[in-house]
Amino acid sequence: MPDGSAGYGRGPERPTARNVLGGTLAICSVSPMTGFTRNGCCDTMVQDVGSHTVCAVMDAAFLRASVAAGNDLLTPRPEYGFPGLKPGDRWCLCAPRWQEALASGHAPCVVLEATHEGALLHCSLADLQRHAVAAG
Repeated sequence: MPDGSAGYGRGPERPTARNVLGGTLAICSVSPMTGFTRNGCCDTMVQDVGSHTVCAVMDAAFLRASVAAGNDLLTPRPEYGFPGLKPGDRWCLCAPRWQEALASGHAPCVVLEATHEGALLHCSLADLQRHAVAAG
């Protein structure tokens, strides 16, 4: 993994963001709009202390477990531009949160092509691959 700056984010001063497979980071979702910078990608940067790097596909079990753990992703919060999530939505989830969900048996599926390589600081590639779904 790079020193924490290279490959994070986009722009002329930064290299293209990479996914956990080593390819170019794909879009996770634009409906709902996701990503730390709300650009549809699970890009990250130094300011992203939560590491919103895992492109997760929401399911009812994960959403219920997340609410029970104190992270309500179901309720819309328009004041923060958050629409509330439903099963089937893709969302850039914090990598440590995905790892917690894995440990509790509620890890949602992930889109590897849209999961930033920074997730590997918190999650193993093998675990992510076991929960992978097709990008399409």
